Parts: sequence; structure tokens; C-alpha cells
Amino acid sequence: MSKTRAQPPARSELDPIEVASRDEIQALQLQRLKWSIRHAYDHVAVYRAKCDQAGVHPGDLTSLSDLARFPFTVKDDLRASYPFKHFAVPMSDVVRIHASSGTTGKPTVMGYTAKDIDVWSEMMARSIRAAGGRRTDLIHVAYGYGLFTGGLGAHYGGERLGATVIPMSGGQTERQVQMIRDLEPGIIMVTPSYLLVIADEMERQGLDPRASSLRIGILGAEPWTETMRQEIEARLDLDAIDIYGLSEVMGPGVAQECLETKDGLHVWEDHFYPEIIDPTTGAVLAEGEPGELVFTSLSKEATPVIRYRTRDLTRLLPGTARSMRRMAKITGRSDDMLIIRGANVFPTQIEELILKDARLAPVYLIEVRRDRRLDEITVQVELKPGLNDESAPVNAAVDLTRAIRAYVGVSAEVRVMPENAIPRSAGKAKRVNDLRVKE
Repeated sequence: MSKTRAQPPARSELDPIEVASRDEIQALQLQRLKWSIRHAYDHVAVYRAKCDQAGVHPGDLTSLSDLARFPFTVKDDLRASYPFKHFAVPMSDVVRIHASSGTTGKPTVMGYTAKDIDVWSEMMARSIRAAGGRRTDLIHVAYGYGLFTGGLGAHYGGERLGATVIPMSGGQTERQVQMIRDLEPGIIMVTPSYLLVIADEMERQGLDPRASSLRIGILGAEPWTETMRQEIEARLDLDAIDIYGLSEVMGPGVAQECLETKDGLHVWEDHFYPEIIDPTTGAVLAEGEPGELVFTSLSKEATPVIRYRTRDLTRLLPGTARSMRRMAKITGRSDDMLIIRGANVFPTQIEELILKDARLAPVYLIEVRRDRRLDEITVQVELKPGLNDESAPVNAAVDLTRAIRAYVGVSAEVRVMPENAIPRSAGKAKRVNDLRVKE
């Protein structure tokens, strides 16, 4: 099959705010920010109490820089308000509920009014269009449906764009391949790690992933590196485009990479106000400085969030393909950073090294144990399928051990496993298994 490469939208197809001046964008942000803080203060008792304790009031916000005076919202605030105490509208106005898939404690439950769903659909349609999607496309959605926001967010966005949506959801990898082969969608929306699993299954079935109909992958829900982008694009002959979101703020579609530049994700700043802070002090950092990403919703009715600490580590950059600012790829999280014998380790650092080795598959699991009060780290990886070299497992293990020591700064035991020895996931890939006893 000869693919027609994806094309970016013409300027006339964009929402006017996407190419507005910075002054116009900031004026709209200030107007909406005043409303959002007042809305949260008046209707969410938990946040009002935090503002009162901090000695700030909605009337104190007269400029965008005044936002730094207001208290943060953290995930524990939302869990403590479980299930509905942080809702800012009556339940009679809530048309849908989503919840986070947190592994500890109570989930974070988020509500949506009809207007919230409308805005979300518009932002997802805008995101798909920015990735090169058109109303003539078939979109294969392999994000999970249900309380997780990925599947339904992608689904409603595709329909709002006017495209044809295939609601495949996650799992059933053989069926995924069948639907892609038979229905010939041009776009797939899925986690990057699971897209590689689908590519593996195509090859297992004797199909060439590069010959599929897919020309665009809109990939998110987990951090992924530039090296993984290159791996995906080479294996499937498509454009791999990053999308970002989180259920506490809306879902996917908070920020989107543009096809024409692939240089970071443009934040849809007309609905979400971003800040970068020092993860330790909470101080707001200048544009370009790396730190923790914080979001304030500007139009969310049911569950507004003010200065929500995402724990994602990135930096803000000027706009390129759009007037709105960009966020760089997520490099890790301030709360999933591993401290190994005093060294700070992020899974994405190890992933980069694995992806640079042509002998290794982009599948791995990091295990951390505590032995005699010392932290020990084991990295399990797999050889690439079809590698007929008896010395490859030993040599690859030796080389990756050295690379981790040199570039990450920790000693790790590397185990090179047979093909398919590491469990796959249809959703977010589990990259870390921390077995240390919590004290």
C-alpha cells in the first residue's frame, strides 16, 4: 500500500485563538482565570478554606502573575474530598464522571457538565486536527474506555471533528491487528508502548507494520522519549505525534504536538493556564526553566482545579506552529523518581539507553529491592525478535550495565530475557516495580 503522508491543517482551518497574538491570549486568560478562581472559591469549600488559610481572596487577582499568590491543589486534596466534595455544581448538572486509575489510596473522581464535555470534545478535535487528522479519516481508538479518560476523550474528539471512529479500546491484540488490516484506518490513538506491541503482533502474523494503512499515531498516557518516536516511526512508517492530558484537569487534549513541527506540545491556553514551579520550593520558574508542571482550569464548571500540581517534569517554551506556548516532552515525574543509594533515577533515563541498543526490544521492567539496607536495582529487558546471535544476551547485558553506570550513575543488574518474557499491557505500561518496604 502506498501511503499518502499526513498534511498539517491550513491556517484557515484553525480556531482563531490558535494563531491570536499573545496579548489577545493573555487577555482571555485573565478574564477566564478571574471567573475560575471565583467559581472554585464560592462553590468548593475545601479550596475556599485553603485560600482563607493563605490569606488570599479572588478579588486579589488582578493580573496573571497574581496567580502565584494562590494555594496549590494536590491529588491528596481531591482524594480527601472523595467522592463529590470538590464538585462546584449540583449533581443534577453533572452529566458524566471519570476517575483516575491511581494505584494507592482513593481514586480522584472528576465530574463534567454538558458544557465541560463540549469543551473537551472541541479540544480533542483541535488536537486531532493539529496532528494531521481530517473529517475524512478513520480513527482507530485503542485507548481504554471507561473511567479512564483516554478512550472516551479520543472518541468524542474524533466525532466532533467529523471523522469515523472505531471504538476498539485496549487489549485483544490479535483483534486490533485484524481491525487495522481490514478497516484500514489512517489514524491510531493509543499508548506508545502498546503500539509497539501491536507492531510485534503484526510481524508475528507475517504482516509488515510499515505496509499498514496507519499514517498517524496520536500517542499519550505515558512518558515516551524522542528515541522511542524514532523507533515507532521506523517500524510503522507513520508520524508519531504526542498528546498530553490528565483526568484531574480534563483528560487527553490539554496539550498537543503539531504535525508540522513535532517540537513539543502546544498547550491549549484558552482553557488551561500552565506554570512551571520548583518541585521543592513551589516557586514559579521562568519560561524555559525545567521544573514541575502546574495547571489551572479556565473554563471547567463541574470540578475546577486551581494550580493543580501534576508532578510531571517539563519546561515551557514559546509557541511555534501555534501562538500558544509549548511544553517539552515529559522527562519524568517528581513523585516517581527513584532514589537509589542517593542517586536520582528516572525510568526514562534507562529507557533511552535501552532504545539506543539495536539488539534490545523497547520493553523493560525496573525492579528495586532493599537488601541489607542497601537499594538494589534490576533491569529486565528483552532481545529483539529474530536476533540469531548466541552471544547477544551476555554482550547486551554487559553493555547496558556499563551504560547505566556511566550515564545514570547507579550500578544495576541487567537481565536479558527471552522474547515475550516481560508482561505486556494494553494500557499504561508498568515500567517500575518497587519492592522496598515502606517505612
